[in-house]
Amino acid sequence: MRAVEDALKIKVPNNARILRNIIEGIQYVQDHVIHFYHLHALDWVDVVSATTADPKATSALAQSISDWPKSSEDYFKGVQDKLLAYVGSGQLGPFANAYWGHPAYKLPPEANLMAVAHYLEALDWQRDVIRAHALLGAKNPHLQTYLVGGMSTPIDPTSQAAINADTIITLKELFTRAKAFVDKVYLPDVLAVAPFYLDWAGIGGGDGNFLSYGDFDQADGSYWLPQGYILGKNLSKVHPLDHKQISEHVAHSWYNYEDEKKGLHPWDGETNPNYTGPKPPYEFLNTDQKYTWMKAPRVDNHAMEVGPLARMLVAYASGHQRVQEVVNFVLAELSKAAGATIGPEALFSTLGRTAARCIETVIVAEKLNEWVDELIASIKSGDTQTHAGPDMWNPDNWPAEAEGWGRTEAPRGALGHWIRIKDKKIANYQAIVPSTWNCSPRDANGEMGPYESALKGTPVAVPDQPLEILRTVHSFDPCMACGVHLMDAQGNELVKVSVNSPTTNVSPILQLSGLKSRD
Repeated sequence: MRAVEDALKIKVPNNARILRNIIEGIQYVQDHVIHFYHLHALDWVDVVSATTADPKATSALAQSISDWPKSSEDYFKGVQDKLLAYVGSGQLGPFANAYWGHPAYKLPPEANLMAVAHYLEALDWQRDVIRAHALLGAKNPHLQTYLVGGMSTPIDPTSQAAINADTIITLKELFTRAKAFVDKVYLPDVLAVAPFYLDWAGIGGGDGNFLSYGDFDQADGSYWLPQGYILGKNLSKVHPLDHKQISEHVAHSWYNYEDEKKGLHPWDGETNPNYTGPKPPYEFLNTDQKYTWMKAPRVDNHAMEVGPLARMLVAYASGHQRVQEVVNFVLAELSKAAGATIGPEALFSTLGRTAARCIETVIVAEKLNEWVDELIASIKSGDTQTHAGPDMWNPDNWPAEAEGWGRTEAPRGALGHWIRIKDKKIANYQAIVPSTWNCSPRDANGEMGPYESALKGTPVAVPDQPLEILRTVHSFDPCMACGVHLMDAQGNELVKVSVNSPTTNVSPILQLSGLKSRD
């Protein structure tokens, strides 16, 4: 969308800009809460240990860190009874397939019980607040109202089929509830859990290169979250980004280039599958050769971590006032718990990555109703336009050749699309998704991608139960399904999917691969 807008020089109307910010903002808030509680928290929280907790002590703990109303002894006793029923039946349901009792778990039973209760609450909460997507985007996930040139969502205060006063009121209510959970549950939980794992402020940092495309467009053309990149954990300098610095390499990827010692800018990108990996019975991968379907994107030949930590570090180092305030607050709270000063360098870690996601959620949750107020002010001024207009659809107005790039910051990181148009048709189209950056293999120079570099030196207490490795990998919010297409050993697509399966919201390609996705 933005790639085509850039290529055809289409200016998006102000209301469309605001609507995109609102839709993306609530996606951040919902997605980050889901990630913490449902995809990552159980790397730190021992569910089975919660069955031995004292509900009265759990209630006292919860009330000491927040005034969230669901914190009575009876409430936590009810959650514990549910857990005991799961454990007693031998069927842990959503809590199966984990390393309960692992020596790397450090929380006391009462903290575990509190976290499990909030895990269950977050299931209902996220289903409620994301109704904003139904109002503005028709559905979640895969919103239907984005168009090249703006949004298809109409604004008409007199129509029930458009954004009107009722829509605005509902959005305000949803965003108020979203912020309450973030402020009174998510942030206090992170601050309660982190002191037990302060050693993880020194684990999982990797090489320390961080990239943000910048996002949440403002009326003056700037980004609310700034653009740039950081090298070698140096917060004293944010380098300006030119997307032409970006290239993709395949020296260790199952693709062919004519010269695999060099990378290609996405406008010149190629995707030529060349599977040379192991055959059944699947011996270990040889990392000196090709070993993944992921390409290796680089900025000026540097591997880059993307995601909430990258965005918060770039914003912090760029002088973003609110980011600095919340980061400094979190560091101060951790310093109190540690009895020693913990500075921004602690963010270069697995614990920092987890904390940064929460910090970002706090500041975005605060911003949601501000964007709604901005939309109200625009409508009150008489502006109801959400799309650039019909002239842009006339091919006679298009250049014979054009190229553009579209950037956004998805919740899990920098997402870029590049398009090259020739004779008014797509001549080349390439995308680099967040997990391609983070799950990047080594390049021709041997430089590791973020996952690999972050795992160096990770202590593993029980080799056949690598909980510690999962902590770091999960802290990135990985999504291999976002980054590759599934093929067989001969390079043939197993399934081509254009819609979800009629019987499940998990696409057939994911069912075949055994992967699961919340997207």
